[in-house]
Amino acid sequence: MRCVPRWVLLSSGCAPVLLIAGWTGAAYYEGSSYDPVTQTISVLGAYGAAGFWVMTTAFLALGVCHLLTAWGLRPAATAGRVALGGGGLAALVLVALPAPSSGGSLRHGAVVIVGFTLLAVWPVLAVNGGAAAPWALRLAPSIAVTALMAAGGVWFLIELGRHGDPGVAERVVTSLQSLWPFVVAASCLRHARQRA
Repeated sequence: MRCVPRWVLLSSGCAPVLLIAGWTGAAYYEGSSYDPVTQTISVLGAYGAAGFWVMTTAFLALGVCHLLTAWGLRPAATAGRVALGGGGLAALVLVALPAPSSGGSLRHGAVVIVGFTLLAVWPVLAVNGGAAAPWALRLAPSIAVTALMAAGGVWFLIELGRHGDPGVAERVVTSLQSLWPFVVAASCLRHARQRA
């Protein structure tokens, strides 16, 4: 099993921090006109939003973190690394295709769906080895986290469809998606230390 460079732990650990800081900072600039419970993160990155630049910077940083992590996470299967990198690219494309200031956007929505799907399936695609593999690259935890992400996506769609609380659902699932690469990297480093 190949070792993970320590910088992968840093790049993967920065992703959830940058994402949460991004939506928190952008919401601060929006003020009371923004409701994080009922409004999505895309609203913060929309053209004309007061915190547009904060959310745009967060999406850029998140995309770069996922790309770096995918590149350096050598113990993971190639298909999983490609899916994680694709999720990072989707975050970068969101910067080029932000949501409009009002109404929806088919192109923005399509990029969100592709990015979400890639980040939801990458844990299963990254499985590499059996019981001798790092814990987070084993089949059972990978299936469990992919199922959780998929359930979060369904929850988000239900909330969006019924005009409920999609902001909460989106934040839960994107937090999990941005945190899992860090869990995998930490698992790989711990596994390498135990074998040494």
